[in-house]
Amino acid sequence: MPEKIIDLLSKNGPHLSVGALSANIMRLDDDVALLERNNVKLLHFDIMDGLFVPQLTVGDCFVKAVRTSMLKDVHLMISEPFDRIPAYVSAGADIITIHAESCVHVHRCLQLIGEMKNVNDEQRGIARGIALNPSTPISALEPFIDEADIVFLIAVNPGFSGQKFIEATKRRFRTLREMLKRQDRRILTGIDGGVTRTTIASCAELEADIVVSGSAVFENRRIEENIDYLHKLQRIS
Repeated sequence: MPEKIIDLLSKNGPHLSVGALSANIMRLDDDVALLERNNVKLLHFDIMDGLFVPQLTVGDCFVKAVRTSMLKDVHLMISEPFDRIPAYVSAGADIITIHAESCVHVHRCLQLIGEMKNVNDEQRGIARGIALNPSTPISALEPFIDEADIVFLIAVNPGFSGQKFIEATKRRFRTLREMLKRQDRRILTGIDGGVTRTTIASCAELEADIVVSGSAVFENRRIEENIDYLHKLQRIS
């Protein structure tokens, strides 16, 4: 029987989830194939609606159009995501992350994701992610932590380009790990935002299960060299 997504992520990590929008969009198929050849397992899609965050990016049609063997890691930076979740499931999402700040009924959104079948393989399910902005206290997770599979700490203010990694994320991450220790099941952790060749070392030291980065991978178009460097840092922490 196929393994659940969350089990695959748990036993084969830590993982680098590479931002698709940092690739060369005009040669996206080539870049995706290069990531696959270099043992990248997660392809990250930043979905922004111009409301929850200032920028407007891509939607479910883009996610669906990308053909890849990598898991599709969909990060919904959108207001009131409930009605949009089915579209991203249909687009092939393996992981769907919503923001704790994005709607009133966060719990119901996570339940919906958990109820839906993965179109790539209905046996493996969809991993449910919850993301916290830098100003949101870790304690905000408590009401719905039972419905989450992955918690992402956002290390920049989402939707604004060119920001530096917020150092307080390290302290927040340690607080998160202490909170998760009290749970009766495995919940993965992730860091997203401001991750560069320099700051990924800090993320590796924190032992995050998933680190999201696009610019650090595609920097100077030295993709294979960058992936090798980032993977080594993650695994020697």
